[in-house]
Amino acid sequence: MDSYLIEEGSSEAELDLPNGERRVGLDLQALVREAKAFKAGVDRLSQRAPVFAIEQSALAGLFDEEPADPSKAASRLNLYAEEGDGDWTGSPGAQGAVAFERVRRAVTERIVLEEALIRSLDARRLAERSTAFEGLFDKPAMFRRKDKAVTIRGPLDLLEAVLDAGKKGLAIQRYKGLGEMNPEQLWETTLDVNARTLLKVQVEHQEDASDLFAKLMGDVVEPRREFIQANALDAAVDA
Repeated sequence: MDSYLIEEGSSEAELDLPNGERRVGLDLQALVREAKAFKAGVDRLSQRAPVFAIEQSALAGLFDEEPADPSKAASRLNLYAEEGDGDWTGSPGAQGAVAFERVRRAVTERIVLEEALIRSLDARRLAERSTAFEGLFDKPAMFRRKDKAVTIRGPLDLLEAVLDAGKKGLAIQRYKGLGEMNPEQLWETTLDVNARTLLKVQVEHQEDASDLFAKLMGDVVEPRREFIQANALDAAVDA
């Protein structure tokens, strides 16, 4: 579904970057797909710190092998500031952590990225993903499609804007099986020879396929858990 929404949301759209570059068409779609992969990395760390702090810290190089100055990441957090908000400051915290602080309406807010997060494998992989956006979002960009313009502060904003644009005017229905469809829907989605796609499925590696099916769907839990632990971080899921 996301692949369709990315194509639809990128159609007739343009992304104006602060360096004067403009992305449209296939170039824009490619950037949005990079943003989708980047978001998957952010999501893996989102239980340990706010999403926007993880995203902007990664773009600022805080998760690189030689971390950037925390003040650079703090300045990126200010992209989310609203009227009356104080500026974020960044400084080294205890035991290798990084701390961000600001005063918002007379209340001190504090975000701490622990060393375990900064040095984690997920953070390293996110740092690698962030190279695709190097120099693109140093300042806010602008996404435009038809009569709507959206400010883009990073890859997560870009992905959200494109998916929202792709969903415009759509109604999504899900069915557990063909028997739940009305006749008209069954014709439109499955039986109409002008719309349907028939794919022949062949099993080239029958023994491997049978072994994997038994591992994932069988009654023995341990092989399934080992498979998930070994492959979870590399899984690419299209929602």
